[in-house]
Amino acid sequence: MATILLSKITCPDCGHQKEEHMPTDACRYFYQCEQCEAVLKPKQGDCCVFCSYGTVPCPPKQEDKSCCG
Repeated sequence: MATILLSKITCPDCGHQKEEHMPTDACRYFYQCEQCEAVLKPKQGDCCVFCSYGTVPCPPKQEDKSCCG
């Protein structure tokens, strides 16, 4: 199955959603909501903001590889 590179991030503070392109060679640890300007960090146990707040986990997690480390 092909790796999905787009994920829709939902801000937990204001509910704003935006589709973002996920990098395949790095983790996205911080993400700033363009609506309320909250800075999101991964939830405990997650490697990146896509795994915590996205509709699709990051590419390494989709491929059952270790992520960001």
